[in-house]
Amino acid sequence: MEPVLVLVFTVSCLLLLSLWRQSSGRGKLPPGPTPLPVIGNILQMDVKDISKSLNKFSKIYGPVFTVYLGRKPTVVLHGYEAVKEALIDHGEEFAGRGSFPVAEKVNKGLGIIFSNGLKWKEIRRFSIMTLRNFGMGKRSIEDRVQEEARCLVEELRKTKGSPCDPTFILGCAPCNVICSIIFQNRFDYKDQEFLNLMEKFNENLRLLSTPWIQEKHNPKSEFTTESLVATVTDMFGAGTETTSTTLRYGLLLLLKHVDITAKVQEEIDRVVGRNRSPCMQDRSHMPYTDAVVHEIQRYIDLIPMNLPHSVTCDVKFRNYFIPKGTTVITSLTSMLHDDKEFPNPEKFDPGHFLDESGHFKKSDYFVPFSTGKRMCAGEGLARMELFVFFTTILQNFNLKTLVDGKDIDTTPVTNGFGHVPPLYQARFIPV
Repeated sequence: MEPVLVLVFTVSCLLLLSLWRQSSGRGKLPPGPTPLPVIGNILQMDVKDISKSLNKFSKIYGPVFTVYLGRKPTVVLHGYEAVKEALIDHGEEFAGRGSFPVAEKVNKGLGIIFSNGLKWKEIRRFSIMTLRNFGMGKRSIEDRVQEEARCLVEELRKTKGSPCDPTFILGCAPCNVICSIIFQNRFDYKDQEFLNLMEKFNENLRLLSTPWIQEKHNPKSEFTTESLVATVTDMFGAGTETTSTTLRYGLLLLLKHVDITAKVQEEIDRVVGRNRSPCMQDRSHMPYTDAVVHEIQRYIDLIPMNLPHSVTCDVKFRNYFIPKGTTVITSLTSMLHDDKEFPNPEKFDPGHFLDESGHFKKSDYFVPFSTGKRMCAGEGLARMELFVFFTTILQNFNLKTLVDGKDIDTTPVTNGFGHVPPLYQARFIPV
C-alpha cells in the first residue's frame, strides 16, 4: 500500500508544481480557465468545434482571455471591439504569425502566409507588386475571371442535367484564374498537365523562381528559390481552396433556399439578361445578389478562428501583459455571427446586408478575409470571382437537388481550422 501512497504523493506534487509554474509564468496575462499540466485546457474544449468552446469561454472570462493548447498560453480575442483594437489600432504589434505546427513543417516559415518579421514584409510587398504588374485590380483580370466563368458553364453543360458532384469542377475554376494570372495561360479541365499541377503544386511551381535565380548567391536575400516556391504555393492554396469551398458551400445553400435563388435569378435577368456575361460593374445595380454572396460568406464562416497571430514585442493590451511571441487567436466567428449586428445569425438571411429600402448595406463586422496587416492579399480577386462565378452559374442554370430541400443538411462536416461542407450532388439544368 505504501508504494501506492508514495506514487500518489509524488504525482500530486508534480501536478501542483506544474500548475504553479504555469500560473506564475502567466503574470498579467488575461484570465482564463485553469490549465492542467502538459495538456492545458484541451479537455475543457470540444476539439471537434474549438470555436464553439471559445465562445463559451468568452461568456465567462470576457472578450480577452487566455487558454492553454498544451503548455504554452494562447490569448484569445473575441468580438469586434477586441479584434479591431488589436489588428487595426495595434496592427504592427499583432502582425506576427502564430504557431501553426502543420504549416511550419511543410513551409518551414517561408512564403507569404506563415512567414514572420522582415521576411514576411518583403515577400508580401513583392507579391502584391508582382500581382499588380500581372494585372491585379485592372480590367484585364476581370476579363480572365469572366473567361473562366464561361468555361465553367461549358463544363457544367457537359453534365447534361445529370446528377453530379461539383467539387472538382468548382476547384478547377479559381485555380485556373491563378494560372492565367501567373502563367498567362489557362488549362482545359481535362488537361493532364493541369491535373498534375493541381496534385503537385510544389514540383511544377519551381519554374517560376528562375527570373530571380541571381539571388541564390545573396545569403541575406528573402528571394531564394525555396522561398519563392513557398510563396507561389501559398497563392495557389489560398486562391484556390478557399474560393472553391465557398462556391461549393454557397451552391448547397442555394439548393436549399430555392426562394432566395429565384430572387437572385430574377435580378440577374433584369439587370444582365441572357446575352452577355455578368461583370463587376453590374454589382452596384444588383443589391440582392450582392447581399446573397456576402451572406454566404458570413453564414459559412469559412475560417472561424482565423490564421493564428502572434505579438511581435511585449504588449500591454487592456491592462494585460502579453509577452513577445505569444500566439493570439482572433475569432472571426464572434464578428460574423454577432447577434446584434446580424439578428438570428444562425439563419441564412440576405437581409443581414440589406437596408429597409432594399439597398445593399455594408458591415464592419464582415471580415471573412480577416483585417489589419495580415488580411488576405487576394481579397479583391476572391470577391470578384465569387460574384462573377455565382451570377454566371445562376444566369445559365436552374439548380435542382436530388432530395427535398428541407432535408438538405448544411452543417459542416469538419469544424476545425475550416468549415467544410458535406459532399452532395446536384443537377444543373440549362435555362
